[in-house]
Amino acid sequence: MSQDNNGKTYSYDVCSNCKNTCCHGSKPPLSDERKKILTQYMHEHGLNIDNPFSTEGGYTYPSVDEDGVCVFNDRKTKRCMVHSVKPETCVASPITFDINFHTGMVEFYLKKTVICEYAGVLFHDKPALKQLFLVAHDKIVELIKQLSAEELKAICKIDEPDTFKYCQEPLPPEVAHKLDL
Repeated sequence: MSQDNNGKTYSYDVCSNCKNTCCHGSKPPLSDERKKILTQYMHEHGLNIDNPFSTEGGYTYPSVDEDGVCVFNDRKTKRCMVHSVKPETCVASPITFDINFHTGMVEFYLKKTVICEYAGVLFHDKPALKQLFLVAHDKIVELIKQLSAEELKAICKIDEPDTFKYCQEPLPPEVAHKLDL
């Protein structure tokens, strides 16, 4: 990926001009380990956020405000206050995942341009997409290894509209085992 776009990164240039807000309506899953990391980061950086985590629908995610925006999104700067330790699926975006319980595969999806302009740029820049996928893959696999079977089942019930399958691979053995696949 180009690292010399207006002194920022490739994704920053595209995302900073986007009209959509990834942090709106998004509830990225949090493992217990990620909650510890976020809690420590908030403490170390003096971020006083009341009730930073919510548990509804069978899994834990960052709380959202009255407008449905992630509590870690700074409404003034429109930037993530926990960017360096943000949830795995935030790092992976615009790549997301699902688990096919019939085939035992983890499926990776790319969001469509209608919801993510950066995804459209990546779709046309195959080397950049490949580079992001390597990071996204590792973050998503790390996450699914840490979540419980119940959490994974709950997350996989969430509809992911406006995406298309990028690729798939067998679930890591320990994930397949905890899902009884």
